[in-house]
Amino acid sequence: MTEPWTIGRVLAWARDDLKGRGSASPRLDAELMLAQILECDRIKLITDSGRPMQDPELAAYRQLHKRRRRGEPVAYLRGFREFFGRSFRVDTRVLVPRPETEILVEVALKRSRRVSLCARILDVCTGSGCVAITLAKERPTTRVTGSDISSEALDVARDNMHRLGGRVSFVRSDLFDAFAARRDRFDLVTANPPYIDDEDMTKLPVDIRDFEPAVALSAGADGLRLIRRLIAEVPAVLAPAGVLAMEIGAGQAEQVRTLFEAGGFTDIETSLDYQGHERIVSAKLDAQTRGTE
Repeated sequence: MTEPWTIGRVLAWARDDLKGRGSASPRLDAELMLAQILECDRIKLITDSGRPMQDPELAAYRQLHKRRRRGEPVAYLRGFREFFGRSFRVDTRVLVPRPETEILVEVALKRSRRVSLCARILDVCTGSGCVAITLAKERPTTRVTGSDISSEALDVARDNMHRLGGRVSFVRSDLFDAFAARRDRFDLVTANPPYIDDEDMTKLPVDIRDFEPAVALSAGADGLRLIRRLIAEVPAVLAPAGVLAMEIGAGQAEQVRTLFEAGGFTDIETSLDYQGHERIVSAKLDAQTRGTE
């Protein structure tokens, strides 16, 4: 008789198949997808590893596995990604939230502590809204605005806000175009802008290069196209002594610190990601620096 396709056997086969196709995390990928199909957690997969799977379950898993073989990110296959302890819906309209971006939230919370009860926060390049919504949830008395150039990304962000709560106003804007004329300024601006240079764009893993939105990744010959604009234009919307905190690419920190210094910023801080790369740079706008009127 044919050996039954138990949960454990399916996971072992899927792990080996994905590993042979170059997956960086084949076991995790297989477990997350199968847990999605069976509507259980990964612990349940272990305790029920000997249970034979039913034909509809096998068919559903097979479809997900085929898509993962082609490189589609697991987060898109599942339809959500955990960020700061919350499940954010994601699809090909937005980047998949990553652990290093949680460090951006931590830096933002720390550097806005002095105005924590009444801070005015703007999150540009908001994508799925994970940073803006998290800041609003962690600091319920703050006023948070999220912006993005992509109206499709903003649809995803608004959906996440309605599901998760948190008061956030989402506005379509090319960086600060929609805000420069307003009279009240922001105490904190956060950003996870595109920062991949042209050469590295061609070297990205297939699950990023072929599936995640290029507009949220590609940033010109040196990867600093949007970062230069951010630092140059943000004084128009920052309050005196306001803070800009942004995620950057590995190896860009020295250039970004130089841009901050030239732009009239002080108290520049750099935070490392979990691999030891300088990943978050934040700085305070000098009180004497005048924004564009």
